[in-house]
Amino acid sequence: MLPRELLKKVRKIEIRTSRLVDEQLAGQYHSIFKGRGMAFDEVRPYQVGDDVRFIDWNVSARFGDTFVKVFTEEREAVVMLVVDFSASMRFASHAQPKIEIAAELSALLAFSAIRNDDQVGLIAFTDRVVRFVPPKKGRKHVLRVVTEILRGMEGGDGHEDGTERPTDIGGALDFLNRVSKHRSIVFLISDFLGRGYERAVQSSNARHDLIPIVIRDGLEEVPPLAGLVPVEDPETGELVFVDLSSRRTREALADRYLKLGALRDRLFRRNKIDFIRIRTDQPYLTTLRQFFRVRERRARAGR
Repeated sequence: MLPRELLKKVRKIEIRTSRLVDEQLAGQYHSIFKGRGMAFDEVRPYQVGDDVRFIDWNVSARFGDTFVKVFTEEREAVVMLVVDFSASMRFASHAQPKIEIAAELSALLAFSAIRNDDQVGLIAFTDRVVRFVPPKKGRKHVLRVVTEILRGMEGGDGHEDGTERPTDIGGALDFLNRVSKHRSIVFLISDFLGRGYERAVQSSNARHDLIPIVIRDGLEEVPPLAGLVPVEDPETGELVFVDLSSRRTREALADRYLKLGALRDRLFRRNKIDFIRIRTDQPYLTTLRQFFRVRERRARAGR
C-alpha cells in the first residue's frame, strides 16, 4: 500500500502529464517513433500501382494470376526511460530541482508511449542501477513507473553512511544493453556531469534509438557573486569552501562546466545522436515540442 502523500503526487503528475499528452504531444509522438518494422498481413490480387517487389510468385503460379504480399506496420515499440538519480540531480537554484523535471519528463514520455500502445520500462541509476522496471504496457504499469521515480526523488538511494551517490552513466547504459535484447527507444535523462560514458553511449546508440535529455541549471553555468560559501561537489560529496566573490573562482567553475558540456555535445554530434537540452528555469514543453517537430520533418523526408 502506497503512503497517502505519494499517492497524491502520483495522481497529480498523472493528471498534468496526461493532459499535456492529449493536447500537445500524442500526434507528434506517433508520427516520429515507429514500431519495430513491417509484418506480413495477407496476400491479395495485384492492383495497378503495386510494388512489383512484393509479388508472391509461389501463390501467383498456384492460382494462375498475380498476387502481392501486403504488410502492416508493427506499431508496438519499447520505450526505456534511463533516469539519473545521483546527487547532482537534486541541485536547485530555482523552484524545481533537476530530479523533479526529470520525473515530469519521464511521466510525459511514458503516457505518450501508452497512448500508442507501446511498452514502457525504467532504469534508474546513481553509481549503480537502483531501480529496474521491465517494460510492459498499460496505464497501471506506467503508474508503477511514475511511482518508482517519485520514490527515488524522495531519497533512499545513497550509501549506507548516508552520503549521496555520484553518477555512472556508462554503467547504466551497459545494464540497458544487457537487459534490452531488441531495439528500443531510449530516453537517457541526466545532467551529464559524470565522465567516462563515451564507449557506452556509442554502444547503446548502435543498438537503440538513443535520445539523451540534458537537464541544466543556470546557476551551474553562471555562478553568482555570493562571497565565501560552502559548496558540496555533487559527484563526490566533498564539502569545500569556495569564494564566489572572486571572479577567477567563478570563471573557473563556469569553465569546468562548459568544458564538460562541450565534450558531451561533441560526443553526441560525432555519433549523430539527437539530443535535447532542458533548463530548469524555462518551460520544458516548448523545447520538447521543438525537438519532436524536427524529428517529424526528418521522418517525413525519410532521413
